[in-house]
Amino acid sequence: MKNTIKIVLSILLFLCLADMPYGYYQFVRFVAMIGFAILAFQSAESENKSFLIIYGALALLFQPFIKIALGRELWNIVDVIVGVGLIISLFIDKQQKKD
Repeated sequence: MKNTIKIVLSILLFLCLADMPYGYYQFVRFVAMIGFAILAFQSAESENKSFLIIYGALALLFQPFIKIALGRELWNIVDVIVGVGLIISLFIDKQQKKD
C-alpha cells in the first residue's frame, strides 16, 4: 500500500505542472495531505523517525485548510522535488528489502 500511495501522489504532483482547473489543485492538496499522513503513520509504526518527520512536514505543507501561498512557480518546483523524492524513495525501499 505504501508504494501505491507514493506512485499515485507522484503522478498527481507531476500533473500539477499542466494547466489544470483550480479545483484539481485543491483535490491534490487534500489527497496529498491524507497520503502523507498515512505514510507518516506507517513510518512511525516502523520506527523510522526521519521519514516520519519528512512525511509529517509534507502533510502540513499540502494541507488545504490553512493555505501556504508560494506562487505557481514555486509550487511547481515543490511538486517536482516531492514527486522525484517519492519515486526515489520507492527504490530506496526496494533496496532496503533486499538487504
